[in-house]
Amino acid sequence: MTERLDASAAGIARAADLLRAGRLVAFGTETVYGLGADATDDAAVARIFAAKERPRFNPLISHFADAEAAFREGVPTDLARRLAERFWPGPLTLVLPRQPGGTVSDLAAAGLPSVAVRVPRGTVATQLLRAVGRPVAAPSANLSGKVSPSDAYHVLRGLQGRIDAVLDSGPCPVGVESTVLDLTGTSPVLLRPGGITVEALEEVCGPISHPDDYAHTLPTSPGQLASHYAPGLPVRLDAQDVAPDEALLAFGPEIPGAGLVWNLSPEGRLDEAAARLFAGLRFLDSEGARRGLSRIAAMPIPRVGLGRAIRDRLRRAASPRPI
Repeated sequence: MTERLDASAAGIARAADLLRAGRLVAFGTETVYGLGADATDDAAVARIFAAKERPRFNPLISHFADAEAAFREGVPTDLARRLAERFWPGPLTLVLPRQPGGTVSDLAAAGLPSVAVRVPRGTVATQLLRAVGRPVAAPSANLSGKVSPSDAYHVLRGLQGRIDAVLDSGPCPVGVESTVLDLTGTSPVLLRPGGITVEALEEVCGPISHPDDYAHTLPTSPGQLASHYAPGLPVRLDAQDVAPDEALLAFGPEIPGAGLVWNLSPEGRLDEAAARLFAGLRFLDSEGARRGLSRIAAMPIPRVGLGRAIRDRLRRAASPRPI
C-alpha cells in the first residue's frame, strides 16, 4: 500500500528517507504533484517509468531546493541566472548543458548532454528537497497519458500500490505543468508552455523561438529525432545470433560468440535492464570502437511494461543517421 504522509516535520522526514533509499514518493509543488525519485540513482529513476507505464525514456525534470544546487547540475548562462533570479522558485524549467561533474543519471537525462532543472515554489517541496540533499526527478504523478494530478487524492486514484508514499501538501495552486525553456542553443526555445507565460519570459529574454519555427528541421524537444544521440556504432535489433566482430547488448542468457558483452539483466528483469541501458550503450559504443568492432547487436526485449520503453530507445539508437 502507498503511505499517505502529512506535511508535518515527521512526514517530510519520512518522505526524504524513502527518496534517499531509492523509493518513489509523490509530492506537491505549485504546479502539479510530481512523482519523485533520487535523480542520481538509475534504479530509482527506472521505477518512475515502470510506475507511470511510460512508453519512452523521455528526459525528466530534476528538482532542487535553490538555484545554486540546480546550477551544479546544469551549466548556467548569464540568461539562465537572470531567469532564475526572476522566476525561481516557480513554474519554470530550464534545459541546460550538463555539468561535467554532475550527478543526475543518464536515465533521468535520457542519455542527452543536457539536463532539465527546476526550483519549485512551495514550503513543503522546498523542505523536502533540502532534506533529501540530492536532485529529485519528478514527472507528473499520474499514469502516462492521464490527466496530471493537482491533489493527493488524484495521485492515489491513479498510483495507489504502485508507489511508496504521497506527501500530502494540499491542492496545487497553479495546476498546470511548468513552462520548459531550452537554453542549450544560441537563442531560447520554448519546449512546453506552462505556468510562466511567454510574454513574461520575453521581458527577460527578448524573442523566444517556438517549436513550430523549426518544423521539419530540428526536434521540438530533446530526443524527438529518431536517431538523436545514437551511439557511434550501428545498432542491430532483435539479434538471435552474434558475430565475433559485434558487441552484444544482452538480456537474459547471453548468445555466445560476441567480441564484447554488456548484459542488461542476466535474470531478465526489465527494471534492472532499464536502469543499465544507457550505461551499457555508452560502454559498448566506446569500448567496442576501441576494439575495432563493427556494430552493437541488441538481443530481443519483451514488448511489455518497461520493455516498451527500452525497445523505443533501442529503435531510436538503430535508426539511420540523418545525412
